[in-house]
Amino acid sequence: MNAPVSKEPLDARDRPARLTVGVVGAGRVGPALAASLQLAGHRPVAVSGVSDASRRRAAELLPDVPLVEPAEVLARAELVLLTVPDDVLPTLVEGLAETGAVRPGQLLVHTSGRYGARVLDPARRAGALPLALHPAMTFTGTAVDVQRLAGCSFGVTAPEELRLAAEALVIEMGGEPEWIAEESRPLYHTALALGANHLVTLVAQSMELLAKAGVAAPDRMLGPLLGAALDNALRSGDAALTGPVARGDAGTVAAHIGELREHAPQAVAGYIAMARATADRALAHGLLKAELAEDLLVVLADQERRPGGPGPGETR
Repeated sequence: MNAPVSKEPLDARDRPARLTVGVVGAGRVGPALAASLQLAGHRPVAVSGVSDASRRRAAELLPDVPLVEPAEVLARAELVLLTVPDDVLPTLVEGLAETGAVRPGQLLVHTSGRYGARVLDPARRAGALPLALHPAMTFTGTAVDVQRLAGCSFGVTAPEELRLAAEALVIEMGGEPEWIAEESRPLYHTALALGANHLVTLVAQSMELLAKAGVAAPDRMLGPLLGAALDNALRSGDAALTGPVARGDAGTVAAHIGELREHAPQAVAGYIAMARATADRALAHGLLKAELAEDLLVVLADQERRPGGPGPGETR
């Protein structure tokens, strides 16, 4: 069990000294974190970015901070944020270590949810101090991201001797540190992606269907409903389940799938999969009667096998 994180103000001895900060990978995350650290008194000194979009983000959030190559970022900064895609991170770390770009005593922070501190082992062997600080937040690449960091949870993994430094950096960015064991990082990241990424897909599909049904402002219609559903789910978990699946209204579910086949066939497989998962959870928690669940699952199986629709385990 993780030890609780203290909410008491940090003692001055526990705060990191004012640091020069560099960013390798000016995507949506890095410039926002560096700007947040700047508000806490640290000093961004270098950023690297390849695409025009990343350079624009850096210019907006970190004005007057020079754009340089990754190796030069490490040469200038005491704290380096590695904010690159997950699949790029291991190769980047190995390359920086092999070329001698990593300096002893340098704080090297990556923001990948998938990886813990172990991915930084090549840099650690070169003397770097490794931290994995993953903000559990979606980013827009604009200044609003800095404000959203207030109260944002960070999945933190680091060697025990760097625990206080990791906590301090997260708190200085306005976040809440949540300690994640190295071996639990993949599961932690899977959970976040399942909730946040798939939610965006579901909401976008719902808005498209409402627009086809003639609703002038789908976002305004969905806002209160989805806000209440999310709040209820966070407060009550499965007890918040409502709707035709949780009630066992097999006929309504069949009608829904019929509408999707006509207006959004690409959404059929997702609806059936989510309906089956919802039915399983509602049944397990006593919200759905067994006899109604049986009828519902038969409908879902029949719809899944329908000619022209997705077969078991298939999507189109």
